[in-house]
Amino acid sequence: MNAKSIFHTAFSFYGMHVPHLVENDMKICCIGCGYVGLVAGTCLSDMGNDVICIDVDKRKVDGLKKGVLPIYEPGLKEMVDRNAREKRLTFSADIKDGIQNADVIFIGVGTPPDENNCADISAIVSVAESIGKYMNGYKVIVNKSTAPVGTVEKIGKVVKSCQSKSIPFDLVSNPEFLREGQAIKDFTNPDRIVMGLKSKKARQIMLSIYSGIARADKPIMFTDIRSAELIKYASNAMLATRISFMNEIAQLCEKVGGDIKAVAKGMGLDDRIGPRFLQAGVGYGGSCFPKDVKALEQIMKANGVDASILTAVDAVNEQQKRSLLPKITKLVPNLNGKQIAIWGLAFKPKTDDMREAPSITIINQLQERGAKIRAFDPEAQESAKKVLKDVTYCEDPYSTLTGCDALVVVTEWNSFRALDLKRVKQLLKHPNIIDGRNLYEPQEMKKLGFKYICVGRNY
Repeated sequence: MNAKSIFHTAFSFYGMHVPHLVENDMKICCIGCGYVGLVAGTCLSDMGNDVICIDVDKRKVDGLKKGVLPIYEPGLKEMVDRNAREKRLTFSADIKDGIQNADVIFIGVGTPPDENNCADISAIVSVAESIGKYMNGYKVIVNKSTAPVGTVEKIGKVVKSCQSKSIPFDLVSNPEFLREGQAIKDFTNPDRIVMGLKSKKARQIMLSIYSGIARADKPIMFTDIRSAELIKYASNAMLATRISFMNEIAQLCEKVGGDIKAVAKGMGLDDRIGPRFLQAGVGYGGSCFPKDVKALEQIMKANGVDASILTAVDAVNEQQKRSLLPKITKLVPNLNGKQIAIWGLAFKPKTDDMREAPSITIINQLQERGAKIRAFDPEAQESAKKVLKDVTYCEDPYSTLTGCDALVVVTEWNSFRALDLKRVKQLLKHPNIIDGRNLYEPQEMKKLGFKYICVGRNY
């Protein structure tokens, strides 16, 4: 490892301190070139490490070698190109070579939900089998994939079972806390770095790897492996709970005449609560919250723990995705044959991720009632075409509006906030806006002559 700096400050470990570190010259292998693996591998190479990213999908690997990324993430392509050019970052489909030439192996493969909403760890198991088969010396095996409690222990058992001879290794649970759209910042300037492990040797190696970004005010937390695995699930579930709770309060605001933005601001001023994740909208989506809430619910049930809160969180979210339709039909009672404009398709801004996106539910509801859809998203249109059919995809927000009976705002891209609303009104057939993200001020929209409905705000 060619780390640019060594961390000399004390790390947090239940009040204990870690002494001065010695730089190690290590090679890192990241297995999986999806969101987690690609971001982690790229950021680690940008810190000065020699990193090889492995994926079984040869087409994906060939694309990465040519600078074609499988995901959109602000700043990622530039970082990939720079580190590939400087030969710190390489890509390969040869998992044997990647394993044998690495000192530390990061596992960053997908764990999609199975038919029972449990995390499918078959890809992790497959990687563990390959590690056991091909390892040629001591390795630190680091799991970054979100997986149920006990998965890291399972990795260890699988590796041992696939070894032709006994070779020592250490295991680490190092969950990722990356927000799509801000992943580079989250990796290089993290709130915390969580590591579950047992080995002192592995601890020193991991400290050395993260030495370039760890700071005293953003500590590394060491804990046992199972607690580290739970921290990821519990964190996502807590954030999802805040969102669903605020969406329920927004529904109440609509009934009693409150303003959800005022309520959220007043709540957020309480330092026990804070202002983050208090925005009402059309529900959460993406690759983490829906999957992880359901998976944690199943883990709890499997261990005899009542999961009523998580069950409710998921149910409220699914309900919220459907909450725009009554608002739309209030302004456009008969949707059959009507043209509806959709702004925003990705589940959140600054990403092209369509997984569990509220736009899918909303558009399907509209199409079931005979509406014709014109849609625009700055980044997600190619991804959307794979899951949303019979949609007219437009080149920009304004062209989306032509001849439409209503505009529905689904994703809060910043670019939508700065558009010429007078022009928007001119282009729409009828000045109807249903704002699922509360981008605009109701009083201002009324002054401009719009029939405007948003979430949890009555004016």
